[in-house]
Amino acid sequence: MLLGAAVGQGRKTLLDLGCGVGTAGFVAMAHQPDLGATLAEQNSEMAALAVQNAVANGLAERCRVIQVDVTAKGSERRAGGLLDNGYDSVIANPPFFAGGAGTLAADKGRAEARHMDAATLDRWIKTAASSAAAGGEIIFVYPSTSLSPLLSGFEQRFGAVTVLPLAPRRGEPTTRVLIRGIKGSRAPLTLLSSRVLHVEGRAFAPEFDAIFRGEARLVW
Repeated sequence: MLLGAAVGQGRKTLLDLGCGVGTAGFVAMAHQPDLGATLAEQNSEMAALAVQNAVANGLAERCRVIQVDVTAKGSERRAGGLLDNGYDSVIANPPFFAGGAGTLAADKGRAEARHMDAATLDRWIKTAASSAAAGGEIIFVYPSTSLSPLLSGFEQRFGAVTVLPLAPRRGEPTTRVLIRGIKGSRAPLTLLSSRVLHVEGRAFAPEFDAIFRGEARLVW
C-alpha cells in the first residue's frame, strides 16, 4: 500500500518489479487515473493472480502482467516484455532477507520471494535503472537492516536520492525505509525525518490510516 501510494503525481507509465499479486501497482493506478502499468513477476502463480486481480478491480485495460525474471540478462528481460528506458516510475518491494537469514519457506517460490543476497539486490537496482526513462523515479521499500547495500546501489546509479525511515511507534527503531532516486539527476542525498506508523496500540497514525483506506497518497 505504501509503495503504491508513494508514486509521484503526474506519472504516466509505471513498472512494478516483482509485483506479486499486483497490490502496489493497483494502488498507484487507483490514485492516478491516467497511469498505465506493467507488472513484472517471475512466479507463474503470482502472475496469474495479478491478472485476476486486475480484472476484478477494473484495471485490466490499463495494465499488463508479464512473467519475467527481473535479475536476468538484458536480452532475456527484453524478450520477456521489459522495456529499456521506458517507464516514468519504477517501483519494487524486493525479497527482504539476506541469503541464509530468516526461516526459509518450504515452498521454493515463497522462499525465493523472501530471500536474496546483496549481489542479487544490486541486480534489481540495475534492472530498475535500465528500465526507467530519463528523469524517471525509482522507488524501493526495504528493511532498514539492509539499507547499506540498497543505498550504495542507488547512489551509484541515481541522483536526488531520498530516504524515508519508517518506525512502528514513537521511540522505536526504524524497521523499514522507502528510498527514491531520479535517473539522470545530480542532486544530493536527502534523509527525511522518521515517520511513525502507529500512535497507540495497533491504531495507525492519521497519515497512514488515510493511505491504508485508499483516501490519500504518501507525500514525501
